[in-house]
Amino acid sequence: MTSPDSDGLLAEQLLRLTRRLHRIQKRHLEEHALGITPAQSRLLRTLAHFGEPPRMADLAQALEVVPRAVTTLVDGLETSGKVRRVPDPANRRVIRIELTDDGRATLRALHHARRAAAEEILAPLTGEQRETLGGLLDTLVSAAPAQERHC
Repeated sequence: MTSPDSDGLLAEQLLRLTRRLHRIQKRHLEEHALGITPAQSRLLRTLAHFGEPPRMADLAQALEVVPRAVTTLVDGLETSGKVRRVPDPANRRVIRIELTDDGRATLRALHHARRAAAEEILAPLTGEQRETLGGLLDTLVSAAPAQERHC
């Protein structure tokens, strides 16, 4: 049985590890000169998971942010040519957001940057330790409420 102090220590270690992973990822993104923010990166990754181009409201819900925040992110990504606004074929008053070819290329670069960051952070672990960590993380992720799992 763990004590509250050891649970607090584990939570702090996870937070420190998360911050370190974000710093390393940011460095790798800067090396690729992608010129996008972490929030824009998250929007692109979320956008890629939709089967058809989503509405702004769908993106806001998926990202768990207010619609105005999505508008600002989309504005920046549209200016840089990574997404475009397109009218809904069934209702021309509805605007949907789709990835451009440049956006898909950026997603591939993001994937490589995330993978390089993961390799860097996991380098001290043996293969067996990585499998154990993966199993533990799967347990924690699957215990989360369904609405938290997609983030």
